Amino acid sequence: MTAPCQAMIEIAALHFAHDGGGPVFADFALTVGRGEAWTVIGPSGCGKTTLLYLLAGLNRPASGVIVVGGQPLVRPRPATGLVLQDHGLLPWATILDNTRLGLNIRRFYGPDGRHSPDSHRSDREREDERVRYWLRWLKIEHLAAMYPAQLSRGQRQRAAIARTLVMEPDLLLMDEPFSALDAPIREDLQNVMNSFHRESGLTLFTVTHDIEEAVTLGEKILVLTASVNRQAVVIDNRPLHGQVSRESTDFLACCARLKELVAAGDARLAAGVAA
Repeated sequence: MTAPCQAMIEIAALHFAHDGGGPVFADFALTVGRGEAWTVIGPSGCGKTTLLYLLAGLNRPASGVIVVGGQPLVRPRPATGLVLQDHGLLPWATILDNTRLGLNIRRFYGPDGRHSPDSHRSDREREDERVRYWLRWLKIEHLAAMYPAQLSRGQRQRAAIARTLVMEPDLLLMDEPFSALDAPIREDLQNVMNSFHRESGLTLFTVTHDIEEAVTLGEKILVLTASVNRQAVVIDNRPLHGQVSRESTDFLACCARLKELVAAGDARLAAGVAA
């Protein structure tokens, strides 16, 4: 019997550059274990979202290998969930219908993203219960009949998360999902995601520009640089993740260390522009 793969993400010898630009990643390597919660931080333009899109299969590397869930990544995979900053909800659909959207698409195209003549055969009752479960878990079940324009930003983001989780992903990628929210709502959703991670063991990979959020959400924190990313700089934050308050000495010390690393990346970018 084959032993399960312990790594959810394996990146080796990654090279990537935007059209007409210099390299963002060169000979870059990274390993993310199953069930780990990672955050990614760094100066603007350092490649945070680029890396997320590479892991989602939306960008293709110039060379190198990206393995997700034990398989080389050649296109977007159905088992990867993606939550973006702008929610992406259909304005003409209710929250219930928005949450069911991925399931409806999967029923037509099948679990591998390709149309199947048998794709209409699904357990609708089980799907409905799953939708209700996540709406209830995210505390928006009472909003199921409403439309996105009738909800607050925080409620819309909860709906976007619910829509992703009903698909039962094994990897959840999030691109600055809470950056547009007011501080109390943002902190509430951060606590929600930490609770979800503890209960589910899902692998989380979150891009953020907020240092406190990086420390709050990440068991491990990847710090990218404004120059070419050649070596992964990773801070092991497991002793602090979800265990201490934001006012604690250890939390503030970790934030201060991250600020220094990000500032160093900004300084390298400024030096490159000046040159």
